[in-house]
Amino acid sequence: MHENYLAKWLANELTAKELKAFQKSDEFASYQKIIKTSEGLKEPSFDMDKALSDSTSKRNSKGPKILKMSPFKRMMRIAAAVALLLTGSYFYFNSQNNTIETALAENTSFLLPDSSKVLLNADSELSYTDKNWETKRDLKLQGEAFFKVAKGQKFTVETANGRVQVMGTQFNVKSRNDFFEVTCYEGLVRVSFDKKTTELPAGTSFLVLHGKVIASNPTEMLEPSWIHNESTFKSIPLSFVLKELERQYNVTIDAKKIDLSTLFTGSFSHKNLDLALRSICQPNQLNFNLEGNKVLLYAKNAP
Repeated sequence: MHENYLAKWLANELTAKELKAFQKSDEFASYQKIIKTSEGLKEPSFDMDKALSDSTSKRNSKGPKILKMSPFKRMMRIAAAVALLLTGSYFYFNSQNNTIETALAENTSFLLPDSSKVLLNADSELSYTDKNWETKRDLKLQGEAFFKVAKGQKFTVETANGRVQVMGTQFNVKSRNDFFEVTCYEGLVRVSFDKKTTELPAGTSFLVLHGKVIASNPTEMLEPSWIHNESTFKSIPLSFVLKELERQYNVTIDAKKIDLSTLFTGSFSHKNLDLALRSICQPNQLNFNLEGNKVLLYAKNAP
């Protein structure tokens, strides 16, 4: 499908829907980089008048000219050009970032070069490079991901909120605007935040809301609930809960008339929007109206 998209894209014939789908593909990122690189190439200059003059001079010159061709030198030049092209291609493709993205209401799983497994939650992005993977394993995360690190392997997860260093463990990282949470399910995790480092053994979490570290209770879960299509919260402001609902269902929520600082403890399913809304609204004495992909929340005693 993307091959057809490429031809239509080059001809500027993609529809808005096709363009959006094509831009999310891995191939699109590679095409963009190739185009960007090719823009730096300059065509050789050509002087038409000088070429004509040289041609005339050659025709009028007396005596035949003998050009000696050296097959060996010619082959050496071709081999050098091929070697240069292959070397450039090797460094170009081995220095490129691999980026995996998920859309709203979508999640995915994949393996890293060391066979560590990553599960990426909705509306998230993870990038890394294959180059020097054996000695430098740095991942960049926007959103939420669960990592099952291969035994004996190490890597670092960088986020806009903090840094996580791990070795042979299982852990979850969620980094979204003013929300940063790391939970260790197996092994040991080292979290760096605000120039301080905290070590998390299995069953513990590190939580930051609006730049402030919040004490969190131990967990008995063996892995995050979201990979089983359920989001779970413990004393989390309603504003963050509703944002997660929007991501999982690709809906827009209007909650201007309710107190979004109210703390919510509970969960909602990723399989049924009506049930998910009831799970949030009932304990908070809220009503909702659902029209298409738009949700209006309001207090039950509202006029």
